[in-house]
Amino acid sequence: MQNIHIAHVIENSKFNSFHLSVLLWCIFLILFDGFDLVVYGAVIPSVGEAWGTAPSVLGMIGSLTLVGGLIGSLFCGILADKVGRKAVIITCVALFGTFTLLTGFAQGPVDFAVYRFIAGMGLGGIPPLLVVLTSEYSPKSIKNIMVAVMFSGYSIGGILVSLLGMNVIPALGWRWMFFIGAIPLLSIPFLIKFLPESLYYYVEKGDYQKASAIVKRLNPSYVPQKNDRFINELSTTGVSVAKLFENRRGRTTIMFWIACFMGLLMVYGLGTWLPQLMMEAGYPLRSSLLFLFSLNIGAIIGSICGGWLADRIGSKKVLISLFTFGAICLTLLGFKPGTIILYGLVAVAGAASIGSQNLNNAFISIFYPTDIKSTALGWALGIGRFGAILGPAMGGMLIELKLPIYMNFISFAIPAVIAAVAISLIQDKYKSSGSAKEDVFNGERLQRHEKVD
Repeated sequence: MQNIHIAHVIENSKFNSFHLSVLLWCIFLILFDGFDLVVYGAVIPSVGEAWGTAPSVLGMIGSLTLVGGLIGSLFCGILADKVGRKAVIITCVALFGTFTLLTGFAQGPVDFAVYRFIAGMGLGGIPPLLVVLTSEYSPKSIKNIMVAVMFSGYSIGGILVSLLGMNVIPALGWRWMFFIGAIPLLSIPFLIKFLPESLYYYVEKGDYQKASAIVKRLNPSYVPQKNDRFINELSTTGVSVAKLFENRRGRTTIMFWIACFMGLLMVYGLGTWLPQLMMEAGYPLRSSLLFLFSLNIGAIIGSICGGWLADRIGSKKVLISLFTFGAICLTLLGFKPGTIILYGLVAVAGAASIGSQNLNNAFISIFYPTDIKSTALGWALGIGRFGAILGPAMGGMLIELKLPIYMNFISFAIPAVIAAVAISLIQDKYKSSGSAKEDVFNGERLQRHEKVD
């Protein structure tokens, strides 16, 4: 008989084609999740002009989408524990794809808002599940970089929005951006066939045949035996939030929540309003969409390079640096420097907002012990969603107040400063050690245990 501690099988596995397939599917899904969330920022100028809608109302519509996202993230996490991550992810794709398509047919602000709200439920349910799925299948030595690379798909979606928006909106109109955003509906049959389910879920439900097949794909040296016993150290039955405050982790938990709130406020505030802010500063629509491109390029570079650095010098140092530089660059944006410098500042702002949030998600997933990491990430992102809801509404109010342009950017720099302070107060000494059990198949050795009657 073999005792197989699945957490250690995964953590000690070598990156192979199975890991790559998980990563690529998650990148594909987060790409369109990012596309469908960022697309609103690209069409705001056109929608506002077509319907004569005030900026404050447009901001509230953006926030309403994220209210739907909050509801989706809360319910989908619970549902995934009962029916599996794969089924919930596919359901979310069907939901956001269908209502994104319908958004393209909206005839006014009311039905537009309703469709965006329902699409938001699907959009909000996907990222937490993809973070967990990627993290669960990441070897320990590259966990940060795998989560960061996965989340770079969000920024690739933002880049597609800016590149397509510059050509599609003038030629075909804003509605076609939502028709493009519904493309993931075509991928559902392939997701059903090829998207892997969580190994932890199979073990929790007692489906050891499928669990054994995945362990074999993770580590080809594994030889299945009839009485193999799979040990799941990750409880999927739910953990009390009080556990996040035990073992002197209370202060750190609060700091993670603050950092997520501020990070997501920046992500969705800038993602929604950056093109309009740049138009207010005197730039044409095409140039304003190029700033959205720069924001997301910076996010990809910040996520991948930051993840690489975090695996070497620690997430805390990288996050403090990114948030601090981001605050400086956002402040400088308001003073309209030269064009090349301007694009560079926007790119750093992308690294500091989207990139930092991606790294913070990875930091949370490795800070807490295995049995409470899903709860920790779920609560941090749940609290962060309130910042995400506030961001678009705040941007709309700032534009309607007709403040000097530098004040608008300083308003988004302040959350970066607060996030940097919050990360600096995280207590690394209480981080989970992730100590291994001795009784474990870990990809390098297998200790056999006689069955005891």
